Amino acid sequence: MLTLLESAKLALNNGEVKRAAVISMFAQQSAWLRAMNFTNILGNSYGYNVEGALPGVAFRGINESYPESTGIINPQAEMLRIAGGDLDVDKALVKMHGASVRPRHEALKIKALAAEITRVMIKGDSETNPREFDGLQKRCVNAQLIANGATSGGDPLSLANLDALIEAVPGCNVIMIPRVLRPRFTALMRNQTLAGNIMQSRDQFGSLFETYNGIPLVPAYPDNDGVDPLGFNEAGPGGGTTSASIYAARIGDGYLQMIQNGTMEVTDLGELNSSPVFRTRVEWLLGMVVEHGRAAGRLWGISNAAIVA
Repeated sequence: MLTLLESAKLALNNGEVKRAAVISMFAQQSAWLRAMNFTNILGNSYGYNVEGALPGVAFRGINESYPESTGIINPQAEMLRIAGGDLDVDKALVKMHGASVRPRHEALKIKALAAEITRVMIKGDSETNPREFDGLQKRCVNAQLIANGATSGGDPLSLANLDALIEAVPGCNVIMIPRVLRPRFTALMRNQTLAGNIMQSRDQFGSLFETYNGIPLVPAYPDNDGVDPLGFNEAGPGGGTTSASIYAARIGDGYLQMIQNGTMEVTDLGELNSSPVFRTRVEWLLGMVVEHGRAAGRLWGISNAAIVA
């Protein structure tokens, strides 16, 4: 099990400089992808069991028997999906501006790919598009779907409800938030009544990030059209379509993680015969698994307003 940054270091140690750079760019562009662990699998699917109910236990007297009781295990399987794209740079641009122009243009494509994969991690729906895996919005149901309020259009985020969300995900180690809410959290540090829960630190790339009671707050990355996949455009528990959601998750083996058939492939195809461009192909066989019934939760019905207690 590796993070993207660990995979990039491994590729660099193997002398795969271009592949290491591309993987590192994916990690830099998407905080969600950077936070995830990736497990390599063989074949095209990953089978696992989700705990449904624990077996019963009892006390017994001398010469008495225990009542038979068996736990419930719900078998699941996740299929890999194919994500990627071709990164083309015109030969004339390389001639005019030098070889350094190629990685700059490739970075734009990687930014778009990272954003699209992040969108699917949140909003993916395999019924609507079989090429996608199901995202967290579709997976968080029943007790793992917590209403922030009942007002049409949403209610201001309540820290009490955020605490309830964290409680619904034992061992929670990441909170995924809309990017627009990030300034709302930093504003809490200036609020004498609510200050103390929010702290700031810097990630591996030197960028500031916030934590809530020690849990990293990870903003979603805007998708390819520049629209935040956790924008204030969702239907809420009280009606309306102007609210957003926050997700809590426990990332790790046996909980929420990504799967892949080998790490990301980066192939330099050189100049094409059919067109005067240099092409790099990125392809990634990946999917997402939730191996525990309480590995993730969703708090929905949040309006774009100042956070309250």
